[in-house]
Amino acid sequence: MTSTAQAPQSGARTAQPEHLGHVIFIAAAAAMGGFLFGYDSSVINGAVEAIRDRYDIGSAALAQVIAIALIGCAIGAATAGRIADRIGRIRCMQIAAVLFTISAVGSALPFALWDLAFWRVVGGFAIGMASVIGPAYIAEVAPPAYRGRLGSFQQAAIVVGIAISQLVNWGLLNASGGDQRGKLMGVEAWQVMLGVMVVPAVLYGLLSFAIPESPRFLLSVGKRERAREILAEVEGKEIDLDARVAEIELAMKSEHKSSFKDLLGGSFFFKPIVWVGIGLSVFQQFVGINVAFYYSSTLWQSVGVDPTDSFFYSFTTSIINIVGTVIAMIFVDRVGRRPLALIGSVGMAVGLALEAWAFSYDLVDGKLPSTQGWTALIAAHVFVLFFALSWGVVVWVMLGEMFPNKIRAAALGVAAAAQWIANWAITASFPSLADWNLSGTYVIYTVFAALSIPFVLKFVKETKGKSLEEMG
Repeated sequence: MTSTAQAPQSGARTAQPEHLGHVIFIAAAAAMGGFLFGYDSSVINGAVEAIRDRYDIGSAALAQVIAIALIGCAIGAATAGRIADRIGRIRCMQIAAVLFTISAVGSALPFALWDLAFWRVVGGFAIGMASVIGPAYIAEVAPPAYRGRLGSFQQAAIVVGIAISQLVNWGLLNASGGDQRGKLMGVEAWQVMLGVMVVPAVLYGLLSFAIPESPRFLLSVGKRERAREILAEVEGKEIDLDARVAEIELAMKSEHKSSFKDLLGGSFFFKPIVWVGIGLSVFQQFVGINVAFYYSSTLWQSVGVDPTDSFFYSFTTSIINIVGTVIAMIFVDRVGRRPLALIGSVGMAVGLALEAWAFSYDLVDGKLPSTQGWTALIAAHVFVLFFALSWGVVVWVMLGEMFPNKIRAAALGVAAAAQWIANWAITASFPSLADWNLSGTYVIYTVFAALSIPFVLKFVKETKGKSLEEMG
């Protein structure tokens, strides 16, 4: 008998936990890694020009310092699944929290450029771990009926982290008199911006002690009774616990042996489903979303906006990001994953095309003409809104759901690593591309947004409402 056939017998698909608030707390605590991911990814936005000035470096070198954290992210993402399978999801979260804390202190007090780059790699490794463990853990503890909404907590935490980092940066910039290198607490303002991440990093570590281990991991190490307790806690006592445990164990007979070689097959090295996961990850990044979070202050300053206003626009963009994410959380289990992705692709293509048009005009007295300036600003917000209500949430939810049990851990690690490599490619190339042709750069992002539409239509299958044991 297959695990798909057993799913209705346990009642897992329609399970209703007695204490939904507790399940929400568990998901939110796990998603705190997403908050750190968002905060760390975006906080560098406030330090870019200060780093350029302090170390007297050009666009290419600056891009490598900003983007090098993403190499650490790719390594962390690629190894997190195996680490979590060996020592547990919670221990993995705690390791990430410690690395986040160390990275924040080191980044705030660098004595050389290479030193700053090293601490960014350490923080990147922690982000990569959190990017895999968060959605995987939430998918494993969430009742199927709520999994899409709870899975979207990861992206919600990311966008809140982005917004808080921009608000903190804006406040610190004002406190230092509008100068990123102005003195605050005995160091330069940008150093304080990077050091503030110690606070959420410690909170993440503390919250990891307040949530239970994944039932699937507990079953993999023989702790059946504890797994039963947690399943009753998160899925409801009315389910048939014996059938549910048997269902998961049957699915895990191959899952716990998941390795890279399990992903191989088909005509092009990887199995087709793995390529779909990689494609989702790459398209999510190749539309240029992280340019909006790593470089937006620099971007607006390059077209004539003063530094304080550029920080404020970065903050308003991050608020729009939150609004879009809330919309996605409301509709991801109602409308489905594919329709949201398609809606987002169309909206992103329009927003990016308008930005490309606006940036094609020459600056007048160091600024874009008024019409083009406002068009660029509004289009940037439109782009972020449509990304947030679609690809920002949908990709993380689907990567936690779409792979068969046999390959889930390894496939999720590969897809997340591909996402970080794509993120690095966009982040490292933007300063040089912008120096070459800012409008042309946005044309490239527009093309990828448009290409994501046929990709979703042809290759992406809906996962709404299915239990993890039904994915193969």
